[in-house]
Amino acid sequence: MACLGAFVAYLPVTTVAVSLPAIQSALGATTAQLSWVQDAFVLPMAAFILTAGVVGDVHGRKKVFQAGLLFSAAGAALALCAQSVQVLWIGQALAGLGAATLLPTTLALISHAVPDHRERGKFIGLWATSLMAALAVGPIVAGVILDHVAWRWIYLLAIPVSLLATVFAARLLTDSRAPYERRLDWPGQISATVAVTALVYGVIEGGADSFTAPQVLTALAVTVVAGVAFVFAERRSDSPMLDLALFRSPAFTATTLVAMIAFLALIGFFFLLSLYFGMVQQLDTLQAGWRMLVVTACAILVGGPVGRLMHRVSARVLITGGLVVVSASLFSLTGAGADTSFVSLAWRLAPLGLGMGAVMTPMTATAVASVPHHLAGMAAAGNNAFRQLGGALGPAVLGALLTTRALDSFPAHLADAGMTGAAGQRIATAADQGGLGAVAGLDLGADTGRVMGALGEAFLDGLRLCLTVAGSLTLLAALVAVVLLRRPRSAGAGHTQVAASGEAAGAASVKVVEV
Repeated sequence: MACLGAFVAYLPVTTVAVSLPAIQSALGATTAQLSWVQDAFVLPMAAFILTAGVVGDVHGRKKVFQAGLLFSAAGAALALCAQSVQVLWIGQALAGLGAATLLPTTLALISHAVPDHRERGKFIGLWATSLMAALAVGPIVAGVILDHVAWRWIYLLAIPVSLLATVFAARLLTDSRAPYERRLDWPGQISATVAVTALVYGVIEGGADSFTAPQVLTALAVTVVAGVAFVFAERRSDSPMLDLALFRSPAFTATTLVAMIAFLALIGFFFLLSLYFGMVQQLDTLQAGWRMLVVTACAILVGGPVGRLMHRVSARVLITGGLVVVSASLFSLTGAGADTSFVSLAWRLAPLGLGMGAVMTPMTATAVASVPHHLAGMAAAGNNAFRQLGGALGPAVLGALLTTRALDSFPAHLADAGMTGAAGQRIATAADQGGLGAVAGLDLGADTGRVMGALGEAFLDGLRLCLTVAGSLTLLAALVAVVLLRRPRSAGAGHTQVAASGEAAGAASVKVVEV
């Protein structure tokens, strides 16, 4: 059931990603609005995942698991009926809230059912494989649907799957709670939500307009203030949503930072790749889905063996090696052009999937195993929260870089294509005001081929910059893993542990110690 919940949580990620060109065409959305289609889903995951972990600890993980499935079904149903991009955002947000509820709960259910960390690693490997399976299935499902009906039907599958899983969970799952008293941390929740939302809003609007615009500067200032307030609230709370003492554990800190950086690059990359296939290579959704399957299929292929290797190869080696492979793959993709063949793309995309598959399982297992059994829910929620924060920032940061670089180079590419004077100025102005996608809606007549060629070249300029940034970020994550993931001093102390302070009294505060 935990694997099914993880599958439901991540199914919308690539299903929607490959459908963005169709959504943009149908709803007339700008590039910034498309970023919000992705981020409306990922943002609630980052903002509420910690709270979901606490609610599960207090009220029972089985109930919260079922609630997450119902939120996912409700969000999919609303998106299915959406007639505007704003309603689609709301549906995505509800589905994202469901995913925020499912991810920490599923990991906590695994930790409760399998207390031995060595045996638990196998099941976390299956959990991570379920995430990658959802990313793999999404593009194919979307492609088949969009070949026959409108884009909105990509949301249909999640509804019966979520409802059936809810029914089966009622019969098959055993409820569990935290063995010590916890309470909802409202100051921490509110400040975290405000900080995450303001940060993503500021990045998206800064990329669409200017990072010196008043609303952007205000959003970034709110991010700083809310972030400081979150730290202050968590340090003072006797039942923190995320006990900051967890970060004294190098293993927990390393895997959390790696999760955030890696998912910023990965989710941002899927966002860009879908636009590349649609806007530059002019592929339909199914054709794009088969190409994206190369990444996720390779990740699934390597996920199982990596889970078994964890007992013989250190997490430091697996995570660092996987990130280096991902980085090399991203840098190699900078050589892709408008007419790059599938075979030429495949040898660049396959290492990306292999590297991510090598990272996912040890990253999650190390975060959960770096704390004692009774704090596994908090550790899982914290790791997932930062992972989803990175996922929310991915389309925002890379989308902003793509738009800025492409719009800067578009007039020059128009001139190279012979589109000068008033005609060229009209097209460049349309792109500045409505984003790159607005150009496709213009009546270009005989000039369509030249303009779309210039648009593709401008997009590639932005894509190459984004791939360079993403590759550099994954190298940074590899460096973090090398520095912070230390080899244990003895065989009997395979993990950094977090001991509950005053656990006999049921206290929720924690103290981190090295063993």
